[in-house]
Amino acid sequence: MVKGLYNVSVETVTKGFIQQGAIVFDTIIRYAGPIQQVPAFDQEMEWIDGKGGVVFPGFIDVHTHLCINEEGIGAEGNDYNETSHPVTPHIRVIDGINSFDQAYYRALSGGITTVHILPGSSNVIGGLTAVLKVKPDRSVEQQVITFPAGLKISFGENPKMAYPMLIGSRMGLAARIREAFWQTVKSQQEPPATMADEAMQYVLAHRLPVRAHVHRADDILTAIRIGKEFDLDLTLTHATESGKIVKEIKDSGYDVVLGPTMTGKTRAELANQSWEIYRELEQAGIPFSITTDHPVFPIEELITSVRHAIKHGLSEQKALESITIQAAKSINLSDRLGSIEVGKDADLVLWSSNPLRDFKAMVVRVFVDGEEML
Repeated sequence: MVKGLYNVSVETVTKGFIQQGAIVFDTIIRYAGPIQQVPAFDQEMEWIDGKGGVVFPGFIDVHTHLCINEEGIGAEGNDYNETSHPVTPHIRVIDGINSFDQAYYRALSGGITTVHILPGSSNVIGGLTAVLKVKPDRSVEQQVITFPAGLKISFGENPKMAYPMLIGSRMGLAARIREAFWQTVKSQQEPPATMADEAMQYVLAHRLPVRAHVHRADDILTAIRIGKEFDLDLTLTHATESGKIVKEIKDSGYDVVLGPTMTGKTRAELANQSWEIYRELEQAGIPFSITTDHPVFPIEELITSVRHAIKHGLSEQKALESITIQAAKSINLSDRLGSIEVGKDADLVLWSSNPLRDFKAMVVRVFVDGEEML
């Protein structure tokens, strides 16, 4: 059955804002435009009155530990760091996800319909990531869009603290990462001798991007240095001190994931945390997405982070793009996600009002692949 949302305004992201609009969809979007121009469909239609609300594409959080650091369980639910060895490229995040965790409902309540789930940052090479649709109470196989979606690597204090007997300095940490890639370059066995070899070969063959956990400016520069040495498809995640090296990041050509910036300055790497970075990267023309890093900051508050960035000078359009179309580009799914366009996945969120401008705005209904989830 085809559904039709009417009596709504539509924020398409890429095609402009439509007042007095309508959206027709099943699993994908069939029409988005003025209500007066809805074409005839030779299928049964279920019309849904939006009651004057605003429809946005489902938001995307590009860096989370959703459902591998579970809700209200404690240590038993912490499955996001495999600390048996600092180099674990073969670890698969999908094997740690509790797909029945209540955090999915928290995500939906914040208008989030797609999440990128990664291992934690204790390991210098942490494992394979996955992109999932937010579809509660079903198997991972029914949620996953892309697996593997990337390889997680980490710089700075987290791996140093996790392995004090094995990693004594930032020099040693970088050497661990560099050695793993260098050994892969030297061996290149076909078929790969181990699962770890296979993951590393995928990265070097540009079949997998790399997500680098970096906060300090010097760690960002080290990540860029190693990325260029091995020609990696790299994203700089967190990038807390990126304001110090805007030109270097711009010249690298790498995109950025900013956040979470709603947290306190609880450790050395967050000492220079600032909302001004968002505006500075926009002015420099550096593409970036915004993350909650859930559960570091609750995933349903992604929109709160966006509002704060706007308050400190980020344009509303770039703020919106950072959790929609740019976020979709960051996870290589902009052909399916991130905007309301004909042919894209019917991931749609009906808000009571514009959430970028009205802090009282509430999520009213959520559709993921056309299926109502909330």
